[in-house]
Amino acid sequence: MDLPAQPSAQTLLVLVPVFNDWESVGLLLPLLDAELGALDLSVRVLLVDDGSTQAPPPALSALPLEHVARVERLRLRRNLGHQRAIAIALAYAEAELACDWLVIMDSDGEDRPEDVPRLVREARAREGVQVVFAERTRRSGRPLFRLGYHAYRALHKALTGISVRVGNFSALSREVLPRLVVVSELWNHYAASVFQSRIPYTMIPTSRGRRLVGESKMSFVGHVLHGLRALSVHGELVGVRLLIGSAAALGLTALLGLAALARLAQLHQEPGLLPGGLFLLGLFLLLQTVFLSGTLALLFLQQRTHASFLPTRDYVHYVEATTSLWERGGADSAASP
Repeated sequence: MDLPAQPSAQTLLVLVPVFNDWESVGLLLPLLDAELGALDLSVRVLLVDDGSTQAPPPALSALPLEHVARVERLRLRRNLGHQRAIAIALAYAEAELACDWLVIMDSDGEDRPEDVPRLVREARAREGVQVVFAERTRRSGRPLFRLGYHAYRALHKALTGISVRVGNFSALSREVLPRLVVVSELWNHYAASVFQSRIPYTMIPTSRGRRLVGESKMSFVGHVLHGLRALSVHGELVGVRLLIGSAAALGLTALLGLAALARLAQLHQEPGLLPGGLFLLGLFLLLQTVFLSGTLALLFLQQRTHASFLPTRDYVHYVEATTSLWERGGADSAASP
């Protein structure tokens, strides 16, 4: 009598963007491996090499990992930045890899390995219909950085209506991938593209961890650019909100100006050249703001008619090769994409 076949273990794929930060990777993998024992999943780690100028050290092939089955390096042809590296990796995973669940996390340790099981359990409890983000309840960093971050959150909320409390750190099922990899906005910002495309999502509270090695290499300009990319995903909404807000400000200024002139007329006083000139200058500047806001909104709406980057179609142009760095019970091996 034949025994019924046992169901194969489900697979978890952990995507980790890396740019030269191999020392952090060497420290992160054992920490991650220790936490993954709490999950009944076969684990595969994909290091998304974002055009690193340094090769991974040989020590990565000798790490004492117990729960990770395989560590691979997906090398990109050029440096794209971590958001675009994530877009390429998600499209590659959807087209080339067999997995049931995915986790996206940074390599520097600020995404804490101990939160990975929590994210995966929440995703599995929701039967894979939602992206589960790590919600930041506390930010680390210098006071000036935290002040700038809170100012950006307030601006983002005013311009989009969406509160920013998440980054890349998240878990999702393979069922979400076909919807995600046809979202062009994924090229600019992963989390914002999830919100923009109305893919269901939820959040669980987490604290940001400490960097494993050194300090962040992202400059102030880099942080500003990252924030602008998130806003660009909601460009149509931002343009329309700016148009409505500037038109409302124009209307309010005109009403206040007319009320002031009417009051001066009642008092039989001349308004004078300076107040009148300032009033006209204010109206002119507000009219320019309305015009620019309207142009911005129309520009973003017009761009919808043009073909743009499509992750599921275009990712192949950026993938150079895949290499196996570590495999349980195996030696190093290489494979082409």
